[in-house]
Amino acid sequence: MSSGLYVAYGAIASMALLPIYYGSFNSITKLKGPERKKTKFFQEYSDSEDSDDEEAEGLTTQDAYMYPVYGSATLLSLYLVLKYFNVDYVNMLMTVYFSVAGIGALAHTLVTIAKGTTNIKLPLYYLSLVHKQKEQFLIKFTKLHLITLGLSTVLTGLYFLLEKNWILSNLIGLAFSFGAIKLMKLESFKTGIIMLMGLFFYDIFWVFGTEVMVSVAKNLDAPIKLLFPKDILNTPGIFGLKPIKSFVMLGLGDIVIPGIYIALCLRFDRSQYLKKVGYVPKQPLPSVLKGKSKGFKFETPYFNTCFVAYIFGLITTVFVMHTFKAAQPALLYLSPACTLSTIILAAARGELSDFFAYTEEFLPEEGKTVSPNPQKSSRTNNKDDLDVNEKYSSVKANSSKKSRKDE
Repeated sequence: MSSGLYVAYGAIASMALLPIYYGSFNSITKLKGPERKKTKFFQEYSDSEDSDDEEAEGLTTQDAYMYPVYGSATLLSLYLVLKYFNVDYVNMLMTVYFSVAGIGALAHTLVTIAKGTTNIKLPLYYLSLVHKQKEQFLIKFTKLHLITLGLSTVLTGLYFLLEKNWILSNLIGLAFSFGAIKLMKLESFKTGIIMLMGLFFYDIFWVFGTEVMVSVAKNLDAPIKLLFPKDILNTPGIFGLKPIKSFVMLGLGDIVIPGIYIALCLRFDRSQYLKKVGYVPKQPLPSVLKGKSKGFKFETPYFNTCFVAYIFGLITTVFVMHTFKAAQPALLYLSPACTLSTIILAAARGELSDFFAYTEEFLPEEGKTVSPNPQKSSRTNNKDDLDVNEKYSSVKANSSKKSRKDE
């Protein structure tokens, strides 16, 4: 294997590990202490800290069973479209779609990076749409969101104009991966194992059994894979300004699918630590956690083990691919590496029962009723989504009390 290929595979592996590592840590939510008393008008609306925890998309066991089915339907549809329609037109449509989606993904990632590196706090604005006393949609944003949205629009515009530049394509792909790992949360380890093993057989069938996956990967020109030139040291246009045809590639699915399982391992590590220190949700924090709702240290044996197993899975994929000189389904090696490593660790630590009993619950996403009655509003499950009318009512009441005192 040439030195150029070593560089290429090292770069691909490094890029794959970045969204997994940072996406996992950003998937951790704040601890819930006792609910704070609201004494200021629009207090939540002006406190940017309340916007840190975003709504996650929960993946249930039923979803895990259906993933290979949905994946197969999507893959086969893309294959047939690329086969029977003009590839250039198909790629143009896909470019437009992913450029628009990429704006949001890049903006979200840039906001997270800015907050993580600067600890910046800005006033939070809400834009809400209410119809017949039901909240149809709600957007929370700061000035930082507007700045990153503009920067993301410029970057995706350049991607569209510069003949799908591979560096910009990677930036969009990394943003998609980071966002997915951060926000997609498995219900349990059972769910994760079912999903990984289902996609294990899915990958084997579509790579070894047919030409479908390889054909789609080669012909579909969209940021759904990470790319790196096979011999960048001797390639003109090293910064991607000139078209390069020979690339090493890794599909985003080979990053995101194991990545959300690795993120689950990290949250399980934290859960085990919190159990030891006696943390109870919505109760006063234990003394060891005082003032540390999110940024506290804890042991991460399951995360470390699964993360290292993923690295070895990638190395094995590359080794087998070069040994047999044929495309390899990465999940053939990544799925067993991630699942078996964590199960063996749980057995060795005597924590198998805790491992399989661990679950993460998600609230159903339903329209929230907006009522002028404070008693109804106080029964909402999410304190960050308190009724706007309640706030006006409380301000009015406080104003009346103040006027009576003045009299």
